[in-house]
Amino acid sequence: MDKKPLTLLPTDRILVAPSILAADFADLGHDIRRVEAAGADIIHVDVMDGHFVPNISLGPPVIQSIRKSSALPYDVHLMISEPGRYVETFAAAGADQLTIHVEVDEDIGQTLAAIGRLGCSAGLSLRPGTDAEALVPYLDLLDLILVMTVEPGFGGQAFRPEMLPKIRRIRQMIDQSGRAIHLEVDGGIDARTAPAVLEAGANMLVAGTSVFKAPEGMAAAIRTLRGE
Repeated sequence: MDKKPLTLLPTDRILVAPSILAADFADLGHDIRRVEAAGADIIHVDVMDGHFVPNISLGPPVIQSIRKSSALPYDVHLMISEPGRYVETFAAAGADQLTIHVEVDEDIGQTLAAIGRLGCSAGLSLRPGTDAEALVPYLDLLDLILVMTVEPGFGGQAFRPEMLPKIRRIRQMIDQSGRAIHLEVDGGIDARTAPAVLEAGANMLVAGTSVFKAPEGMAAAIRTLRGE
């Protein structure tokens, strides 16, 4: 399976990654095709294990099933306790980007390196209470940094504006590193909150409810998030 790592996408353009957590699970393939046609850049997939976060979502068989629904990159956010055990399985199922959490209790550098060997781009995510400096030991291994502006585990939560300084600090860290690292933000992203997140330095927006449930339609919602 040919991979579409996010390193193939520009870091100087606003990219929208609709989260299928807000899609119709009775017809995921249909909703994924609709959001691709609406102008999405990436399909964002939230994986939860009921242990690292207090919810359970979907796993590799579902990703394998929906992989054929879109040619877009599949950005898989592993909110799980032992990602190193499963990255090979998720890559084989169709993930193009694999993001793990800096808070997991394992050799993070080893897992990030394994993701790269699988042909996927590698990301690291931080919960709201985790300081940006936790990223420092891993910057040379990262293609993406995901800032959670809500506690991971549930969709539809309200954006926390106190996360904006962290986004600015991480943008500074990326710029100082000289590396092409995407800065992705997830949690309460909509037409109201996106401008501040982009101003703080993000270039990739994860949006679930505000895209899939948009009264004005998916295409208009995606254009609004980009500021068009």
